[in-house]
Amino acid sequence: MQAWVFPGQGAQRRGMGADVLDRFPDLVAQADRELGLPVRDLLLRDPDDLLRQTRYAQPALFVVGALTFLDAREREPLPAYFAGHSLGEYAALFAAGVFDFAAGLRMVRRRGELMGEASGGGMLAVLGLDAGRVADLAAEHAPDVDPANVNAPDQVVLSGPRDSLGALAPVLTAVPGVRCVPLNVSAAFHSRYMAGAAEEFRRVVEAETFADPVVPVVANVTGEPYAPGRVAALLAEQIVRPVQWARTVDHLRRAGVDELRELGPGTVLTGLWRKALERPL
Repeated sequence: MQAWVFPGQGAQRRGMGADVLDRFPDLVAQADRELGLPVRDLLLRDPDDLLRQTRYAQPALFVVGALTFLDAREREPLPAYFAGHSLGEYAALFAAGVFDFAAGLRMVRRRGELMGEASGGGMLAVLGLDAGRVADLAAEHAPDVDPANVNAPDQVVLSGPRDSLGALAPVLTAVPGVRCVPLNVSAAFHSRYMAGAAEEFRRVVEAETFADPVVPVVANVTGEPYAPGRVAALLAEQIVRPVQWARTVDHLRRAGVDELRELGPGTVLTGLWRKALERPL
C-alpha cells in the first residue's frame, strides 16, 4: 500500500519542476497570472533569489507539487493516502480533489504573504532528544517557546523569540548526543506568534469552497485523516499549531502503508520514513 507525500518550505531549490513544466503549459500560465511573475523563470533560474523568501517559496512549491502529482496520476493509480509537510499539505489536498489548482494558488499565495510578513522570532531544530523531554526542558527554561514540528520522536523544531531559543540551546545540548541547529527563517512559524497571520488566513479559507477528500489526507494538526467538513478550520489552525509529522507517519504505518513516495524536490520526508521503519509502532 502506497502513500504519496509532498515536502514543505525548505525543500525549494533552483531547477525544481523542470521535468513537468512543459507538460502543463496552461496551468503554468495560470500561475504566472496569479503570482504576477514568470513561474518558469522563478523555478528554473531564480535570478533574483526569490525562492529564499516565504512569499515566493510557498506558491512555487505548491506549483511543483501539484504538477508533479498530475504527471504521476497520468501514469500510475492513485495511492491509498496523501500527506504533506506544512505547506506540502496544500498539494496533498489538491491531489485528493479538495480544491482546484486556482484555489490552491490563491490560498498559498496569501499564506506565503502573511507568513512572510511575520517577523521577530526564529526556529531551532533539536536532534537526538525525545520530544517529550524537549517539551519539558522548554517549559522549564523557555516557556515562551513552542514546538513547531515534531518530525520524529527524536527530531523536534522549536519556535519562539530568538533570545529564548539561544538561551535554551545550551540547556538542550548539555544532554549527551543532542545537537541544536538554528534554522534560516524570518519568523517563529507554527507557534503562538503566528496568531495574527492565522486569523487573517482564516478569512481567506472561509471564502473558499472545499470538497471532502476522495483519497484520505492525513492532517498536520492531528496526525489523522481529515474528517468531513474540517478542511478550512484545520488549514487555519495549521499556521499556529505544530506539524505532527511523526504522528502522520505512525498513522500511515498502522493503516498498512508499506511504501512512501515523495513528490517534489528533496528527499527529507523519505529519510524520515526510512528512519521510522527502524522503530516499532
